Amino acid sequence: MMNLKPEVVAQLERVLSSVEMLLPKALPPIDWSTCLAANWRRRSFSGCLEPVKRIDPTTLDQLIGLEEQKEILLHNTLQFVEGLPANNALLWGARGTGKSALVRALLNELAPRGLRLIQIEKEDLDSLSEVFAAVADQPYRFILLCDDLSFELGEKSFKILKSALDGSVYCAPDNVLIYVTSNRRFLLPELGSDYLGGKYVKGELQPSETQEEKGSLPDRFGLWIPFHVFNQDRYLEAVRLCIQRLAGQYGIDIPWTKELEKIAIKWSHDKSKRCGRTALQFSKHYVGRYLLEKGIKA
Repeated sequence: MMNLKPEVVAQLERVLSSVEMLLPKALPPIDWSTCLAANWRRRSFSGCLEPVKRIDPTTLDQLIGLEEQKEILLHNTLQFVEGLPANNALLWGARGTGKSALVRALLNELAPRGLRLIQIEKEDLDSLSEVFAAVADQPYRFILLCDDLSFELGEKSFKILKSALDGSVYCAPDNVLIYVTSNRRFLLPELGSDYLGGKYVKGELQPSETQEEKGSLPDRFGLWIPFHVFNQDRYLEAVRLCIQRLAGQYGIDIPWTKELEKIAIKWSHDKSKRCGRTALQFSKHYVGRYLLEKGIKA
């Protein structure tokens, strides 16, 4: 063995110590039999799957006003869990309308049948091949969720996701399905200029090149599921059911009155949106204040 001078050894030890500080702590492999969800976390030189310790307890029956969306996505996910043909899905629409909550509720519903969830951020889509490799040999079925996704034209991750959906270089294994939520139907900003430059071919107007490019990603999703804001009657029904369920957890019943209805409507005006999130937020506010005034504690 080479004899090194003490000062050289000391310098090497300092270098190794510095490198060790840069490296993330090694995480044990995920036990998917007990872990239902994980996040892909970018580390110093790569990334890893990090278990989610607390799962959102939302259930399908708690999602009010989404009957059509629940039916479509539940059947698609059931097909996937059973190893049958199923589609990648784009859930798009106004914020607060239940897109992400529906995916989490599906996990709670189908986890006993082998469904698992992995969430990845847009900035980490260039790690898709690593994510796929990490779970390809697992005996579970994985929904890969990219939540609240939107792009600007020309972003690298836009093309990477296109490849993954189209079965190209980043092709997902058979046990992975991709679900994306977005406020944008095309995942890109829509501009008036997009519609300029169309051409007539054999008497039919063909989309412009910009339209074709913007539609090239969403077209790769087999399912487009829209989520819209509620009308007033549906919003009030959602509020009534939310209040009923929250109050029921404390063994009380809060009567539905015209005054309560007016307060709920004003809350939606202040929030400038009638949707499931607004209904739940108002219900927590109202029930919490009601319980406090009655001296009822948890």
